[in-house]
Amino acid sequence: MLKSRSMAIAFALIGMTAVAHADDHSRLYRAQAIVTGTGAVNRELGFKDCLGRVLVRVSGDQRVTTENAFQAMLPRAGSFVATYSYHDRLEGIPIHDEQGTHDRPQDLTCIYMPDTIDQLLSTLGRKPWLSPRPKLAIFLVVRDARRGFVLSRDSDESPYMIDAFEAAARPFAMAIIVPNKAMLVSRGLTATALAGTAQQELDTLAKTIGGDVALAGSLVWSDRDLGWVADWSMTENGKIHHWRIRGVSFDDAFRNAIAGAAQIASGNGEPQ
Repeated sequence: MLKSRSMAIAFALIGMTAVAHADDHSRLYRAQAIVTGTGAVNRELGFKDCLGRVLVRVSGDQRVTTENAFQAMLPRAGSFVATYSYHDRLEGIPIHDEQGTHDRPQDLTCIYMPDTIDQLLSTLGRKPWLSPRPKLAIFLVVRDARRGFVLSRDSDESPYMIDAFEAAARPFAMAIIVPNKAMLVSRGLTATALAGTAQQELDTLAKTIGGDVALAGSLVWSDRDLGWVADWSMTENGKIHHWRIRGVSFDDAFRNAIAGAAQIASGNGEPQ
């Protein structure tokens, strides 16, 4: 039986490879979740997590997992997976658990056949977002009680923010680019100046640094909200979209930014 499953996995992977050579869409039809160990119970939890992730990734719409029809799919989440694999997140580190369990955190990667996911999206009233995904040029003003600055890729003012932004973009198969300090200085884009720069001008600047469209924002620390207040804006088909989130970490603010941009660019309406 193990041999039969291995052969089935091999043939499925061959099929996915063929799709990958035909276009680059196959990368959309995979998702990853963190699970504990490789047992069946936690694997089923991982399958449910991955199903939500892949549906959001392929559609570009963060709202799909709020649908009642999606909740009805969850008990069968494993049946939609073509192949799966594990990667030990502590690979190379000896087992050292003194409580008697050797279950280690694993990256569970699920690969899906496009027809399967496309049909599920149709059931949810969505469709695949297969057009090229825009590279987002990030123009962000950050302010807290001590300082205000524009995020740049070669600044040491907040070295973790760019990593967090890139991590937020990966689940949506999107890419970001952040201007360097020289570009910001040459354009006079201080924190004050950037806040007053028109979205259309930022879209033009986005193309000069290798982006397709500007994702502009402000990130302001609020003691009252016990977190950051983030305002975002982006142009799509000549219309400027605005959205906001309050009282969050900057990781959550950046996830909100990317999810909103994906929802707009995929044609799924206004961000939450």
